[in-house]
Amino acid sequence: MRHHGASKAIPVPVARALRKLGHDIRDARRRRRIPVAILAERASISRTTLNKAEKGDPGVSLGTYATILFTLGMVDRLADLA
Repeated sequence: MRHHGASKAIPVPVARALRKLGHDIRDARRRRRIPVAILAERASISRTTLNKAEKGDPGVSLGTYATILFTLGMVDRLADLA
């Protein structure tokens, strides 16, 4: 299990899944040639939060991940969560 600051430890498979989601978001942004600053602005989040999401940080809210996916035109990925 991993510890992230004051947050509780999360199971390793969860950390892996979040990292994959973050990498998928980063790859999608790069394929679209969208700079971090532009995507962050479009998603109404800070560049720091976007960077954390792209790293799979478990402290980033599900709503933020959902908004980033929506902004990239990938909101259908949310249906794959459950």
